[in-house]
Amino acid sequence: MNLWKKINRKEDPRVYEQKDGQLVRSLTVKDFLALGVGTIVSTSIFTLPGEVAALHTGPAVAISCVLAAIVAGIVSFAYAEMAAAMPFAGSAYSWINVVFGEVWGWIAGWALLAEYFIAMSFIGSGISANFRALIAPLGLKLPAALANPFGVHGGVIDLISIVSIFLVSLLISHGVSEASRVENALVALKVLAILLFVIVGMTAIKKANFIPFIPHYRATANGPFGGWQGIYAGVSMIFVSYLGFDAIAANSAEAKNPEKTMPRGIVGSLLIAVVLFVAVSLVLIGVVPYQKYLGSAEPVGLALRSIGRGTIATIVQTIAVFGMFTALIGLCMSSSRLVYSFGRDGMLPKKLGKLNSDKRPNNALWTITVVAILISAFLPFSFLTQLVSAGTLIAFMFVSLGIYRLRPREGADIAKPAFKMPWYPVLPFLGFLGSLIVFMGLDTQAKIYAIIWFVIGLIIYFSYGLKHSVMNQKN
Repeated sequence: MNLWKKINRKEDPRVYEQKDGQLVRSLTVKDFLALGVGTIVSTSIFTLPGEVAALHTGPAVAISCVLAAIVAGIVSFAYAEMAAAMPFAGSAYSWINVVFGEVWGWIAGWALLAEYFIAMSFIGSGISANFRALIAPLGLKLPAALANPFGVHGGVIDLISIVSIFLVSLLISHGVSEASRVENALVALKVLAILLFVIVGMTAIKKANFIPFIPHYRATANGPFGGWQGIYAGVSMIFVSYLGFDAIAANSAEAKNPEKTMPRGIVGSLLIAVVLFVAVSLVLIGVVPYQKYLGSAEPVGLALRSIGRGTIATIVQTIAVFGMFTALIGLCMSSSRLVYSFGRDGMLPKKLGKLNSDKRPNNALWTITVVAILISAFLPFSFLTQLVSAGTLIAFMFVSLGIYRLRPREGADIAKPAFKMPWYPVLPFLGFLGSLIVFMGLDTQAKIYAIIWFVIGLIIYFSYGLKHSVMNQKN
């Protein structure tokens, strides 16, 4: 077999059915809705709309939210069909391995790994920063050496971030059903906090703050502001908040009745998230002129205090800190299932693809935990955060195009799913095109980081994965 044929060989879906069939199927629609909403509606809903409005869109931030949601929604249909037809661990990695071939599956999976690693570390750091801000009025303060990553403001390690990631991993190691119960409770609490802000804020909305709704375009040091150029820039920033639905798909091998559970969880969680994002965006702008959010790390708190609701601001921000754990749980679960699938296929050491006596991929879980802790505790990684968007958008493009390869095989060697992406063959192309347009809207630095990340991934594939792939045993 020549090299081209070898790297494009496709995995038999029956192999994944047999291997992943050992995982415990315990997650329901309610669990996946909580997992999706908890991951999508993370700390960004409390900060990002105000930042985007001040930097790029003005009051039109709500339009950016809706446009980003339309693109994410189209892709979510592709994810729903893939997950219903192939409920395997590893989501896009496993699906692309089946429909396109090994090297393309690895590229898609490697793209998602960037999202999971960096987002876990970023959220751990966010929990740390917000928790320290909450305890500061009580006179409690960590020494700088334990409060920040190495080299940042005199930091050595970020202790709270380490503890947060470790505790979440410990929870998940006892089973996804236990983790889901905690996730469900925290998501309900977080949604109540968001609704509290929206209801209280609606009483103080000023119509003048929405005029003009789309400011005139002008170039600024931060990029385009106003006009459709500013809205487009806002879409690229907001889009990162909607990426959490792929975390649902990564756990599809542990879903009860996945043909129905997965589409409802994926599409439903995104719909809930969009409504919450648009509501928060409109209330933020209505309460305080968008210019005041420039440089603010806590737009929701700023808005509530500006109308004399300081106590409610404290309540919402306190719940927001605990709510960040929902995203950490979702990302930790999905990343461990992705790394498990790498080990299952021999792309990384096979020990990572082993299940323990309780049928849990804890080797992969603790490996992910160690790496995320190292990034979060010791590395000033803020410049890498754009890899989250760049890597995941590439995976989205693969999944959208993968529908064209999936359809002819449904009912043959792949089960015919109960859910299918509507308006085929037009909608899969629009999902690919929309993801490409958002990707092109990222800045040059993000694209350079993405290229570097993929070069590293290809080096690993050709030096290790290609040699140790379990598909070599079939040849």
